[in-house]
Amino acid sequence: MNKLAVISAVITGASMGYCVLCIWATVRFASQSKRGSAQVGDLPPVSILKPLKGTDPEMYESFRSHCLQDYPEYEILFGISDANDPAAVLVEKLQREFPSRAIRLVRCEKNLGANGKVSTLVQLAAAAKYDFILVNDSDIRVAPNYLRTVIAELQVPNTGLVTCLYRGIAADTIASRLESLGISTDFVPGVLAARQIEGGLHFGLGSTLVLRRKDLDAIGGFESIVDYLADDYELGKRIADLGLKVELSNSIVDTFLPDYSFSGFFSHQLRWARTIRASRPGGYAGLLVTYTLPWAILCLLLARGATWAWALLAGAVFLRLVMALVTGVSVLHDKKVMRSLWLLPTRDILAVIVWVGGLVGKKIVWRGEEFYLDRGKLRGAK
Repeated sequence: MNKLAVISAVITGASMGYCVLCIWATVRFASQSKRGSAQVGDLPPVSILKPLKGTDPEMYESFRSHCLQDYPEYEILFGISDANDPAAVLVEKLQREFPSRAIRLVRCEKNLGANGKVSTLVQLAAAAKYDFILVNDSDIRVAPNYLRTVIAELQVPNTGLVTCLYRGIAADTIASRLESLGISTDFVPGVLAARQIEGGLHFGLGSTLVLRRKDLDAIGGFESIVDYLADDYELGKRIADLGLKVELSNSIVDTFLPDYSFSGFFSHQLRWARTIRASRPGGYAGLLVTYTLPWAILCLLLARGATWAWALLAGAVFLRLVMALVTGVSVLHDKKVMRSLWLLPTRDILAVIVWVGGLVGKKIVWRGEEFYLDRGKLRGAK
């Protein structure tokens, strides 16, 4: 048996162990979620902040879902940095459809840092009326009990921030389905595994960030992260550094994915990879161990089709499928994940290519603009 085959077999075994960890972490989170959300007597008024730039798939229906909340009092502030932003038309339509809702379109024309989204958030927070603040991305769609759930969870003692897992709703392209599959079967299991290994979350997810204004002020406000690419990660990390808990909500939200071409898919995946590398370099290096199927296939090739290597591949395929199904079905309730499982080997092999690209480059494309990463911060294109 050659040494390279042995090394790849050992790494495959470690990766299979990672699959077991993800399955355990997922089952544990699912069982905790079934116990129900925290219950509180009073539900404080909330300011929902939504920074906008351009349009996203299914955007208006996602906006509408925020107006249909079973919640006594809240306002929604939409921020645009350009008066001609096409998203403004949708906000105005929303105001006409829901005249009784407190919906404001706020011009956020000051450029306060490299991260335009956070620059908008600084200005929205200044305009917000309430002390409970919720931020989520413009493409997020939520259930009617969403706001009630996350605010109740925030009021559990010593909780400083609540964030949400999300399902990726794919458009009708293979690249979009690959993106959705990656969210359900790779990204979310990784979040749950990190939560288990680290004894809780120490970062946030842009799908939902809900916190108190006093805690936001304690970390220096949104101003303190206005030059960082991974603003959701930085916000969660700084709240955790205050000694407060970052909790993963029982509420699962939807994000509607574009009809990616393969070039658009790779561009987005590279931005994601370089964001992780800049924010969590140790975790990024550790991602190498998570590529179970590619390692098992490499081992089979290096072992020249030996019987034991086929057995190892069979075990790897079984655990990878169980991991995908447990997360996609039991936690995310993703009804389409079963139909896309045939794409899983392709998605996992592409993930290795993206990992290499994320390792060697610093350039990212974000909302049509080019930036370079410098120790987690955004710099203008050179």
